[in-house]
Amino acid sequence: MIDTPSPVPPRAALRYRDFRLFLLVRFFSNVGHLIMTVAIGWQVYDLTHDPLDLGFVGLSVFLPQIIFVLITGAVSDRFDRRRVAMLFLALETLAAAALLILTIHGLTSVHPVFAVLVATGVARAFLGPALQSVVPLLVPREHFPNAVAWSSTVWQIGVIGGPAIGGFLYGFGPSVVYGLVTLMLLASVLTVSRITTKLKTHSEDAPMIQRLTAGIRYVWSRPVILGAISLDLFAVLFGGATALLPIYARDILMVGPTGLGILRSAPALGAAICALRLTRHPLKRRAGAVMFSCVGGFGLTTIVFGLSSNFWLSLAALVCLGACDMISVYVRQSLVQLWTPDAMRGRVSAVSLVFIGASNELGEFESGVTASWFGTVPAVVIGGIGTLLVVGLWAWRFHELRKVDRLEDAHHS
Repeated sequence: MIDTPSPVPPRAALRYRDFRLFLLVRFFSNVGHLIMTVAIGWQVYDLTHDPLDLGFVGLSVFLPQIIFVLITGAVSDRFDRRRVAMLFLALETLAAAALLILTIHGLTSVHPVFAVLVATGVARAFLGPALQSVVPLLVPREHFPNAVAWSSTVWQIGVIGGPAIGGFLYGFGPSVVYGLVTLMLLASVLTVSRITTKLKTHSEDAPMIQRLTAGIRYVWSRPVILGAISLDLFAVLFGGATALLPIYARDILMVGPTGLGILRSAPALGAAICALRLTRHPLKRRAGAVMFSCVGGFGLTTIVFGLSSNFWLSLAALVCLGACDMISVYVRQSLVQLWTPDAMRGRVSAVSLVFIGASNELGEFESGVTASWFGTVPAVVIGGIGTLLVVGLWAWRFHELRKVDRLEDAHHS
């Protein structure tokens, strides 16, 4: 008789106090960052009316992730991840406060904004690996997929609320937005300080250069992990239209900053619905094939959004886009964390986050460039087609990822 694993309760991960505190940190920091992102996008486009400047917004945040990729993961694995998170959340808080001061004194140029965004990028480059790599230390291994689903749910709730709040509050002035963001990020610093679990793992005694490059070498030697994070990189790099939403809201759909906030929230609404379902009905079989199908759906809904000139159709397309992306994120995060040893998790998370950052922030730069070359609508449609081509190529190249069945069977050697 074959033993079948007992089902994991839907709230299993929430039993652990420090995991609940982690969710609060994730919520405050994510909502604050996204409120700020909406305000910056509208403020920059309002100043210059140049889609290329919207691309530079993403590039300013992404470049520090590339520059510090070998250091951020090593710092996370070498030092207490709680202290690392506190330090760089404090830096992000100062960046938000700087935007508040700049706005109060009258902002007439976008260059100071780009400088502050670089500081934000540095903070998030170190913060990402520190926070992403702590979840397996806060819950037992058997509850990790449930923790990923809850973490993703809280993330997506923040992504829903953050842009909507940012768009609404922008009507009262950007200084109101940046003031709220500063307070939320400060709250995240105070919350992470209350986590008591030991978040420092034993780091191997290897030469410095080997420790710094270990994450890259590990990812490169694991086709499942490499395939999962590179699929996300190129699919969202081509298919992401987030940077161009201010143009759609202002010039195509004509719905203003409040409409922009709603559009920014729509993908997260679809993702949150999906994530909540995954907490009760986790993905049981054919995880790899499902991941590829959902990334393909991401590309198709991007094309629909790009061609739409109706606000409600655009909203529906973005909701479906977010739902497809959520399942892909769920599979990728579970594979990356479960296939990685504890002492390596910070460095592997750093590599993964650079890929994700490239797909998001570098994708925003790519969208700004292609929109300035071909126009906004053709840029989004071409990107969606590019995503579909990536799915086909990766399904052929990374057959090990396509054949992954149960996430619980993932292992590291």
